Amino acid sequence: MIYRFRVILDNDTEDDIFRDLEIRETDSLEDLHNIITQSFGFDGTEMASFYVSNDSWEQGEEISLFDLSDDASARLMNETAICDVVHEAQTKLIYVYDFLSMWTFYVELAEIVDIVEGHDYPNLMFVQGQVPDTAPDRVFEAESTDEFNEFDDGIDVDDYDNLDFDENWN
Repeated sequence: MIYRFRVILDNDTEDDIFRDLEIRETDSLEDLHNIITQSFGFDGTEMASFYVSNDSWEQGEEISLFDLSDDASARLMNETAICDVVHEAQTKLIYVYDFLSMWTFYVELAEIVDIVEGHDYPNLMFVQGQVPDTAPDRVFEAESTDEFNEFDDGIDVDDYDNLDFDENWN
C-alpha cells in the first residue's frame, strides 16, 4: 500500500507551506525523513526526529535519526517502518529538523491507496508555498513566563569582596 501524507511547516505567516507526498507503507521513517528534507529544500545533514502524535498534536514517543542516548535505547528511524507508527487509527506525526533552528512540521496521513505500477516511490505530488530563509520563532514554556530567570539568584558576580570566596583554598 501507498501512504499519502501532507507535511505542513509550522509557521506564523499567512501563507500555507506544505508538501503532499507518497511513500510505501513499508519504507522506513528515514526514507520519509529524506523525502521531507528534499521536498522542502534542506540538505538533510542536520539532526532530526519524528514524534508520534495524537489528534491534538501533542508530542509523544521520539523516533530519532541517530541514537544519542547514554544507554543506546533510542528508537531509530532506519529501524522503524512507517506502518509500525502510522496507520488508520494513528495518523499524525510531528517532525523536527535541525534542533538549533527547530524547523517543525506536522505530518498527517491523508490517504492510503494501492501501488500504481510504473510509478516511482517516494513521490512528491504537490508543492504549496516557499520555505522562509530562517525557521519560524519558537516560544518555549520557560520563555513565556516573566517569572522564570535561571540566572536571577541575587548574587553580583562582579562584587568580589562579598562573594564569600576563599582565595587561598588550594
